Amino acid sequence: MSEKRTQFIREVIETITLTLLVLFIIHGIVQSFRIDGPSMEPTFATNEYVLVNKTAYLFHTPQRGDVIAFRYPLDIHKSFIKRVVAIPGDTIQITNTTVRVNGTLLHEPYASSNVDTYEHTWILGQGQFFVMGDNRENSFDSRSWGPLEQSYIIGKVIAVYWPFPNWSFVNTYSSVYAAVHPGK
Repeated sequence: MSEKRTQFIREVIETITLTLLVLFIIHGIVQSFRIDGPSMEPTFATNEYVLVNKTAYLFHTPQRGDVIAFRYPLDIHKSFIKRVVAIPGDTIQITNTTVRVNGTLLHEPYASSNVDTYEHTWILGQGQFFVMGDNRENSFDSRSWGPLEQSYIIGKVIAVYWPFPNWSFVNTYSSVYAAVHPGK
């Protein structure tokens, strides 16, 4: 083979190898999820695609207001996306019209409704998070199956990227949770 042809083949192999390496690294850091169902309306709509930062919680835990992707505890082959409402040590009280965290009433502009058919209180232990869909009437979340263990969390939802006109970063509504005092 000629030297030019050998050099060309080597460059093609190097380019393919580098491309695969970059894709592998990116897939280790960021993952794409498709929204399936109305549980996070109005924040996300069915068939939107979001990016999840899988390294977001390497050095700190999820915060109140974060939207997270996680493996469903009762069937780890399914993944859900919900909002973190309470963190380890918090006490969360839910009535048919209110959500309180450590006694502080939450005013949640992202929640489409606050309907619950019963009142309940949970005290979260170490490594436990309480997650809820923004569409409270139509969300299967911690109210049904209890607190989420940290080991099930995949990462933090950071942006909607498809369809392109819906492109946006995810609002964590930190002001909603600013008045909540730390739990025990």
